[in-house]
Amino acid sequence: MSALEGRTIFFVGIGGAGMSAYAVLASAWGAEVSGWDRNETAYLEHVRARGIPAQVSSEPDPPAGWEVVVSSAFPFPGRSRAEFLAELVSLRRSIVVSGTHGKSTTTAMIAYCLERLGHDPAFLIGAEIPQLGGNCGTGGGWLVVEGDESDRTVEQLRPEIAVVTNLELDHHATFASHAELEEMFSGWLAQIPHVVLGWELSELDFELALPGEHNRRNAACALAALELCGVGRQDALPMLADFHGVARRFERIGESGGVLVYDDYAHHPGELAAALAAAREVARERVLVAFQPHLYSRTRHLALELAKALADADVACVTDVYAAREEPVAGVTGKLVVDALAELKPGAPLAWTPNLADAASFLARRARSGDIVLTAGAGDVDWVAGRVLELLR
Repeated sequence: MSALEGRTIFFVGIGGAGMSAYAVLASAWGAEVSGWDRNETAYLEHVRARGIPAQVSSEPDPPAGWEVVVSSAFPFPGRSRAEFLAELVSLRRSIVVSGTHGKSTTTAMIAYCLERLGHDPAFLIGAEIPQLGGNCGTGGGWLVVEGDESDRTVEQLRPEIAVVTNLELDHHATFASHAELEEMFSGWLAQIPHVVLGWELSELDFELALPGEHNRRNAACALAALELCGVGRQDALPMLADFHGVARRFERIGESGGVLVYDDYAHHPGELAAALAAAREVARERVLVAFQPHLYSRTRHLALELAKALADADVACVTDVYAAREEPVAGVTGKLVVDALAELKPGAPLAWTPNLADAASFLARRARSGDIVLTAGAGDVDWVAGRVLELLR
């Protein structure tokens, strides 16, 4: 009998990166599944391809008597996504990867190696993995999960192996201080049999397809986790070398007129600095960046740190804040970052471009052969990458 056979489950927020994966796995494990989201998303293509009905409307309408699992993005009665994920993790030998940065890439590296080496993993990742065909796998081996700390979901999970890539205060609406973040992780890790801590590992001295020191550190975490689940280092290394990355993680979008265009999900100062450093490894000439701040709370607290990271670019523009789940805050816009950057680099080519079209035009007018154009942010700034390519043709 399949693990969830006989269950009927309705997912509120099924179009999200995480919830879509949970729905697909629940269906594969025997449950009857359907769901709802407010908007069409790319993830719904994978959901519907598995035969799972998905409503798109103003409000969810679950079938009477069905179990309801709710994304943290929607105020609707039901079981939390964290509680449901904890159940999935309890049903299989599991590896959970968490931390502030690098979760998606490290989780994907582990799943990719296990899959290519014939271990038939299941996996739940908050981003698309082109080499694995999506963000969810339903195999019969280890369950590899990206664990989210933003709403404390991870502290409910009880895997056999836990990986923590790094810790920086990022979600100011959840944690009042770095000490509170550390306390949460310490309490969680005390309950896990096997733990990998990224900051205790040496950077992997091995050639990868992915540029950047941060990816070499992600690979070191993946390698340590793979060794704990029985995969030998010499078997894992060739697989890691063949891994080409996660969607929106320094993803090459295209080239026009000798200008390379990349997109990255970087939205925290540390991530932005890492993405720009990776761009420096690839660029022959200058690095131009369009940055979209994500969340008013993060922008208010980290405007100066974001500007310090952007100071490594040769040319920069900043859009308005991508609100996501937050309401606007008076006086908090992307211009806070621009003003801080202008003080750090007087006279540097930079701009406050509140809308995405202005950002694309600003970069396209300045890009020349040998440059890299990088779009960065966790919202919809990836549109700028495609538009820049159009303008350069």
